[in-house]
Amino acid sequence: MDEPKRYRLTLTTTHDGTVMDGRWVDLATAGRKFRSWIGSYGSMPGARIELTKQAADDTWIELRA
Repeated sequence: MDEPKRYRLTLTTTHDGTVMDGRWVDLATAGRKFRSWIGSYGSMPGARIELTKQAADDTWIELRA
């Protein structure tokens, strides 16, 4: 059985809403992707890149933005 992908990375813009979404099993991989997305997409007008973790009650907790 696959492990749950508890870390989510979301790229949104004020104009287009959610542009990209990705999920990973471990924080180290999600953190590397977060930094990569900042370098690749951080200069987009109105961009917001958010790293969240899924809590036991299925809500998402922001770790970095």
